[in-house]
Amino acid sequence: MVSVIRGVLTGALVLIISVTASAQKKKDYTQFVNPFIGTGGHGHTYSGAVMPFGMVQLSPDTRLTGWDGCSGYHYTDTVVYGFSHTHLSGTGIADYCDVLFMPTTGEPKFKNTEYSSPFKKKDEEASPGYYKTELSKYDIEAELTATQRVGVHRYDFPKTAQANIIIDLQHRDEVLESWIEVVNDHEIRGFRKSKSWANDQHVYFYAKFSKPFKTYGIAVNDKVEQGKNKAEGKNIKMYIQFDNPGEVIVKVGISAVSAEGALKNLDAEVPDFDFVKVRKAAKAAWNVELSKIQVEGGAPPLPMQPSTSNGVYNGYGRPETKKKLPDPARIKQVIFYSALYHTMLAPNIYNDVDGQYRGLDQKIHTAQGFNYYTVFSLWDTFRAENPLLSIIDRKRTLDFIKSFLAMYDEGGLLPIWPLASTETYCMVGNHAIPVIVDAYAKGIRDFDAEKAFTAMKAAVNRTQFGLDVYRKNGVVLSDDEHESVSKTLEYAFDDWCIAQMAKMLNKPQDYTEYIQRAQYWKNNFNDENSFMQARANGGWYNPFEPTEINNNYTEGNAWQYSFLVPQDVEGLMKSMGGKLNFEIQLDELFTTQAKLSGREQADVTGLIGQYAHGNEPSHHIAYLYNFTNSPHKTQYMLSKIFDEEYSDQPDGLAGNEDCGQMSAWYVMSALGIYNIAPGQLQYQIGLPQFEKATINLENGKKFVISNSGAAITRANTYLQGMNFNKEVYNKLYLDFNDINKGGDFEVFTGRLPNKIFMQDLEKGKSAITDNLIVPNPYIIAPSQTFTSPMSISISSADSLAKLYYTLDGTEPTASSTLYTKPFSISNSTTIKTIAINNGKQSFVDVGTFTKIRGDIKLTLTNRYLPNYAAQGDIALIDGIRGKANWRIGNWQGYQGKDLEAVLDLGQVKEVKKVSLGTLQDSGSWIVFPKNVQYLVSNDGKTYKLVSTVNTKVDITDTKPQTQDFSADINLRTRFIKVIAKQYGPLPEWHESKGNQSYIFADEITVE
Repeated sequence: MVSVIRGVLTGALVLIISVTASAQKKKDYTQFVNPFIGTGGHGHTYSGAVMPFGMVQLSPDTRLTGWDGCSGYHYTDTVVYGFSHTHLSGTGIADYCDVLFMPTTGEPKFKNTEYSSPFKKKDEEASPGYYKTELSKYDIEAELTATQRVGVHRYDFPKTAQANIIIDLQHRDEVLESWIEVVNDHEIRGFRKSKSWANDQHVYFYAKFSKPFKTYGIAVNDKVEQGKNKAEGKNIKMYIQFDNPGEVIVKVGISAVSAEGALKNLDAEVPDFDFVKVRKAAKAAWNVELSKIQVEGGAPPLPMQPSTSNGVYNGYGRPETKKKLPDPARIKQVIFYSALYHTMLAPNIYNDVDGQYRGLDQKIHTAQGFNYYTVFSLWDTFRAENPLLSIIDRKRTLDFIKSFLAMYDEGGLLPIWPLASTETYCMVGNHAIPVIVDAYAKGIRDFDAEKAFTAMKAAVNRTQFGLDVYRKNGVVLSDDEHESVSKTLEYAFDDWCIAQMAKMLNKPQDYTEYIQRAQYWKNNFNDENSFMQARANGGWYNPFEPTEINNNYTEGNAWQYSFLVPQDVEGLMKSMGGKLNFEIQLDELFTTQAKLSGREQADVTGLIGQYAHGNEPSHHIAYLYNFTNSPHKTQYMLSKIFDEEYSDQPDGLAGNEDCGQMSAWYVMSALGIYNIAPGQLQYQIGLPQFEKATINLENGKKFVISNSGAAITRANTYLQGMNFNKEVYNKLYLDFNDINKGGDFEVFTGRLPNKIFMQDLEKGKSAITDNLIVPNPYIIAPSQTFTSPMSISISSADSLAKLYYTLDGTEPTASSTLYTKPFSISNSTTIKTIAINNGKQSFVDVGTFTKIRGDIKLTLTNRYLPNYAAQGDIALIDGIRGKANWRIGNWQGYQGKDLEAVLDLGQVKEVKKVSLGTLQDSGSWIVFPKNVQYLVSNDGKTYKLVSTVNTKVDITDTKPQTQDFSADINLRTRFIKVIAKQYGPLPEWHESKGNQSYIFADEITVE
């Protein structure tokens, strides 16, 4: 079987080389790729050797901890720990960096601080499929290249009798189990099972060496166990040693299935030790992929910023010590092709050469007729990367969808953020759905569409992440679920996609249901301030500040999320008061001087006003000017984003690369087209950045985009006119079919906005016009609690709707009380209200307002944290109980000091029982108090301890949970002092050990 596979793959390799030979004579596109772009700043990319969408990412590891070490590499580092075989491209969470190899000399060392080596930036070089550096400590030149499933190392040792290769299986993540075995003096194999972001990751490897090693040692817990050729445990390392070997080539196959699978991959893809041949094949493969889009010329960017290296980057992946300014058009091409390169680093093929892979059910499956992929950062990539690949890589897109359906078979759910064989459930939404629908709408249909449709509905109709609340209320409520605004908006877009699929499959009943759900964004839109605002207790979450980053939004704030309605731009525009008001709010988004507020969020970067290009929810917003009477502002903002948020430097990305999305935005936008709502066939026209860009389609046709004005001196440029296939074109969008059929699209640009010309253009539609819903009404009240009668108002964004309400807990109907003016409540009351317009009814809106006791006064000795204030000073006696999810509020937080409060009952009274409600979510640093002390006093000065209640739950119990610390008092008193004692610093086993824990409390009750 292996020999057959080897023959097939070797033949394919020869074919790739021969097919691309002629193309390379014309142009070598790899010369324009700088893999170091994104390795600085917060880009989180890596610099090593990888094939397009390859299983192996063989790259240096220079940073083991911290947010900017997510990929294992950061450009500013000067020490390398070794070269591991898996890496993530631009994620915001760390993982991978599996199976580390490190060449050394002298006595073998097993601690990474001892075997690591300094390296110099001037000695570093990287290009697609290749990486090289010098290990200064050992005078070793290390080179890396790769095939799909095999990493190939070439080490050039100095003259020495102790030339070592350290293999560290403990490196980086928490190891659950591992083993290593010496097969013979040329081969070793091993296994590593680890827990990090992926909580159950399996990596098998098989390594072959070009020369025999003279000796070896396997270390368990960093101590060599003599005479062993195999060992297992959680801290397994080994060394192999050569006597003056000179050059040593190591080839390492990996697999998630078995060591035998790793060996099959190794023998099939790299049958010999020809490093140069593998490197050439990798370069050839990259040229095939990069040549899918051929660009010429280029709009010059702003003058280069000072390099973070000791020289200036020349676009070849290495710095030059002699400062010079490269050709401006070349810089633009380097940025473009480096971006295109980054869009092809993930997802990663996950099946072995025989088709076997480890599924999300941890069982071994075989991919029949397709390749199975993992590492789908779908919350990010559905926006631009997947639409890009649906144009230039339709065959692989089909494999992605078949992978989704295989995951659905294995776990009953379409993927959200699958990593290796783990579903991480990272981010919000169910964005395999738009990827499937967009592909199907664009003619990629060789999959089971009925099964896919069933899977889509299963994804959005499960009871998880607030989906049940969303279906019940037409909006995710902040009372029940954190990040409620973002979830509502993302769910509504997914539902719109399902509606489009239902239409294509001729399912009118499903279409009606999901096109209505696609409008649920209206229930998060506050018509009084034109922002997407969280719903809380029947009204709006307050206090509200649109710049505030809080738990109502996913990595963002109201400014960024208020435009996240790409499926119904015209509906959003109408809600904001029409085109002019919509444009004014867009203007303010980009120009406001207001700064971010609320909690620190490292992901919200690349700010232009409150527009955050460093995070994905903003990525479509610049194109929304196309729907106004000032589409030239789209072109202006695109120029600004191109110039300010992208460069050819290591910190040349505005934020995390996010598995290709940050770069895909650039690729699509530089071509001059952008799909704001995947599933729509229309691409908004922006501002092409090259004199000529040729998209080589898989059907053999070419689509050519030209902009003769792209080479003018640096200045903002604007569209003046367009031709499509030599005919005057007067729309601001292109249809997918126009592109897929091939053709010529020519734009003419100038330095002055051509407003009159643009006002006559036909606009691409983004509107929901049928089965319109009635938005939920909302209750307006001064607060959720009161001591004296409180006035209540009810309102609605639909000015034509009639509002009905009840105060007795019954469901309102058109026969209930008609709201005509504000009314008062004097007792604790649950208000339920609906809006009805022309026979259509909204969901029921519910608010509960609590009359709190007036006979107790609360004084806090220690202040709560302002970010965790709940209802403020009276939160601990307001009668509102928090839930086990701390993110949805109602919890008052204390850190670094105990909670200490005094209750004044007004007079001496009989007290039977006192209780304090608390929360534990130790993964989030929130820990139950060690104990709660209750003291009593009649004069408020001298207190007597009457009870100490210890926690019943240890910090090691990490599931979110609540606990009441209750004490029987049974005496007469006026004052009660409550002291909740902090746990203190987090313990050694905690990933944030040493940091101060929090106490979260929600209610003190007195009986």
